[in-house]
Amino acid sequence: MTRRWTAAELLDLVFDEGSFVSWDEPIDLSYADASPDSGYRAALEAAAEKAGTDESVLTGRGEVRGRPVAVVVNEFRFLAGSIGRAAADRITAAVRRATAEGLPLMASTASGGTRMQEGTPAFVRMVEISRALMDHRAAGLPYLVHLRHPTTGGVYASWGSLGHVTVAEPGALVGFLGPKVYEGLHGRPFRPGVQVAENLAATGVIDGVVPAEHLPEMLDQALAVLVDGPGPGRLPAREPRPIGDHAAWDSVERTRRTDRVGVRDLLAHGATGTLQLRGTDEGERDSTVLVALTRLDDQPCVVIGQDRSRQTPGHAMGPGALREARRGMRLAQELGLPLVSIIDTPGAELSPEAEERAIAGEIARCIATLTTMSVPTVSVILGQGCGGGALAFLPARTVVATEHAWLSPLPPEGASLIVHGDTAHAAEMASRQHIRATDLLADGVVQHVVPEVEGESSADLAVAVAAEIGARLRSLRA
Repeated sequence: MTRRWTAAELLDLVFDEGSFVSWDEPIDLSYADASPDSGYRAALEAAAEKAGTDESVLTGRGEVRGRPVAVVVNEFRFLAGSIGRAAADRITAAVRRATAEGLPLMASTASGGTRMQEGTPAFVRMVEISRALMDHRAAGLPYLVHLRHPTTGGVYASWGSLGHVTVAEPGALVGFLGPKVYEGLHGRPFRPGVQVAENLAATGVIDGVVPAEHLPEMLDQALAVLVDGPGPGRLPAREPRPIGDHAAWDSVERTRRTDRVGVRDLLAHGATGTLQLRGTDEGERDSTVLVALTRLDDQPCVVIGQDRSRQTPGHAMGPGALREARRGMRLAQELGLPLVSIIDTPGAELSPEAEERAIAGEIARCIATLTTMSVPTVSVILGQGCGGGALAFLPARTVVATEHAWLSPLPPEGASLIVHGDTAHAAEMASRQHIRATDLLADGVVQHVVPEVEGESSADLAVAVAAEIGARLRSLRA
């Protein structure tokens, strides 16, 4: 069974030894004397004795492997972690202070929501917490959320759902509506398995399931991207050489091979400290696109990558995948991080369902977002670059292609069908449509081509591409 951590235990676990400093002022309980509930003050005093804390939240700052971080952490043993006015004001003050001091913020929740003994005056305080958090985010500061068991109600529907990165502990009950409330209102139990951390991760509501014991490592990974500056780079750059005059169809066939380099190879061999995010955080997840915080050749960045290994005839890159990509774009822009987009797709989903879920609109919105970003952007055509799905990831300040990468409005077979009424002329159409990396370079679509070495491993090409990305990011930052 998953251990349930107290607030004090969690602070000791996450922060470097001796680094935590409380920001909390003593709470005057005289406000409780005005409550219609004559026993409310006594309940607060009993809760404090039971929990060992003066309220349901503790705030302060500490260090995570030497990096200063502000924190808000729930104590569930204090009246089920419920948020009254004093607790809400303490959270708001901590968020405002974190913003003023330029600190990243971590919140760890475990709460039943608004404190019912205080009713609406406490309930509306969630708005002020949210307002403070959005000001913190607007300042370009990271907000990381760790959902503990249980997190429900107004806490989950406000500061528990506004993180740049959100994870939950294994088996945690996380939901807007408490299951007991649902059963009491409807006379039947809530469907099991819905409000569980693992299900929310699988459906793209949260980014993952992380035991508290692994939280320091995850925070270190995230902060290495979100806080630490760029390094000088360590990967060997590939020496430039004339690009061969390859047949376009040869490049098409090479990029369709199952052992061809992909975005996962790029992250495995050219990046460190990768923290993959999952889903849109709005209830959609599509594995054909990968979003990650990482350091490519020691350059902190957000990567959005088309994962060819997850794209099949039965599972093409759909609207949800493009919405995930736009989440990555928003994160990069808001946090001031470079964005790297990786193109490697046989094409976006073509189906009635995709049409009803706005596939064309999502392609357009990706293009529009990329063309208006102010952070450094690098796009890499890694292999197949087919149709609107590829175009959605293309706009960037610098576009790089591998030697055998290609870009076309349709697969060559589709172009052949339109022009000749059959697929037999696919190779001819590939040649005629100027799809090769050399053609793209000549036309100014790409600015650099990474040479490929005959017979090299996917790992070797991944390192060469990552080195080129790192060099381009360093140039854009200069």
